[in-house]
Amino acid sequence: MSTIVTPGTVVGNIETNTMGAGVEEKDGDIIALLTGNLVESDGMISIETHNALLRVEVDDLVIGEVVKLNEKSGEIKILSVEGKSNRSIMADQEYAQFHVTKICDRFLHNTADGLRRRDIVRAKVIEVGNVVRIDMREDDSCGVLHAICPSCGATFDAQSNGDWNVLCPVCGDKAFRALADDYGGKTGMASLNGSGKRWGSEAEARFAKGSAGRATFIAEDVREDGSERVYFKFEGEGGQGGRGQRRNAAPGCKLFVGGLSRDADEDKIREMFNNHGKITDFALMRDDDGNLRGFGFVTYEKKEMADKAAEALNGEKINGRRIGVRDADAPREQKPRREKPDGDRLYVGNLPFKASEKDLQDHFAAHCESVHVQWATDKSGRKKAFAFVTIKPKGSGQEVAKKLNGSELMGRSIRVDMAKPSGFKRDNRDGNKGGKNAKSARELRAIAEEEEDSKKKKRRPKRD
Repeated sequence: MSTIVTPGTVVGNIETNTMGAGVEEKDGDIIALLTGNLVESDGMISIETHNALLRVEVDDLVIGEVVKLNEKSGEIKILSVEGKSNRSIMADQEYAQFHVTKICDRFLHNTADGLRRRDIVRAKVIEVGNVVRIDMREDDSCGVLHAICPSCGATFDAQSNGDWNVLCPVCGDKAFRALADDYGGKTGMASLNGSGKRWGSEAEARFAKGSAGRATFIAEDVREDGSERVYFKFEGEGGQGGRGQRRNAAPGCKLFVGGLSRDADEDKIREMFNNHGKITDFALMRDDDGNLRGFGFVTYEKKEMADKAAEALNGEKINGRRIGVRDADAPREQKPRREKPDGDRLYVGNLPFKASEKDLQDHFAAHCESVHVQWATDKSGRKKAFAFVTIKPKGSGQEVAKKLNGSELMGRSIRVDMAKPSGFKRDNRDGNKGGKNAKSARELRAIAEEEEDSKKKKRRPKRD
């Protein structure tokens, strides 16, 4: 007598059996994917069913219902595959996932801006495996085929109205859907998506309510009695097109942190600031690719903690770069400036990259009383081949520069000279120093190139 099994039943072990049709391996066990008769032949286990197996493949066009929407991803339940018999989908391929960037050719703050649960969509399968992934952006035939109004349940009509492309005929609600070209059984509907366009002020105003706020209306507003719609306000949401807005900090508690290198360790920075008090908010700004932008904000529970951290950490080095820490709310004229060390400032060039600040300090230590090293770095925090050294006693700079200019440091002959004061401009060709008539470096370069071209012999045109 044959044994009937259902999906999820353990029917064998991978060590003693091989897998046939209708089964898969999980943690060493062979599990049934279908309802049917268990068949074992020469150690191979398979499930025999009256319905032929339907597997979703890459490039298939599937019809599905949106069942789950997260902020940046969503999920549909596959109902059928176009061009294939309308059979039940295999249990391991019943659901497909998508990313917010795969919905349509417009920037969406989150998935709910282009789709809603219960929408019927057509999508193209781009990946099968442990997870089935779909795309609705690259093909005009893909997108929403049918959508209903979340407020009253009526079917949306496709209609262009500024930022919105669907309208509820009952309650008048306007919204945006990533429409398929044949939405509602019509043609040319994909053009209403506004591919590549920026959102207008009306859409951005709605997006600014936050994902939870703009999806939820209080009961009085649903009656559509003519009063203005009011959105719930959720803590931590709103502003900047739906991106989170942080709680305002008490004056003096929020610090600005600048001068960070792109490869700085966020956990180490947090730990540095955590040593000076209780942190209520910590944010390092990043670009669209996730790279650090070089600054951030740290908020403490009390002003005294923030003052203590600013005093201790301002000018500290992280990955070779000195960071600036100051009160983020202080007026510009009250923001402290980094104090310059007292003494004669020397320029030191042609430095070996393997040298450290201590190596450079030791090189100068025998010729002066004190040494302060400021090593130049690029935007990523990597050292450049020059530094500025401030030495005491003041007035000894010329003598020290003369002694150490051309000396060797780790096998390289270094260049030492008096550093030019801030705001110094090179003499131009007319002998002017600075001032309004001084030429910029770009102008001087253009003049030099023009003179160089005039010296070149002009070639005679070739004779036919």
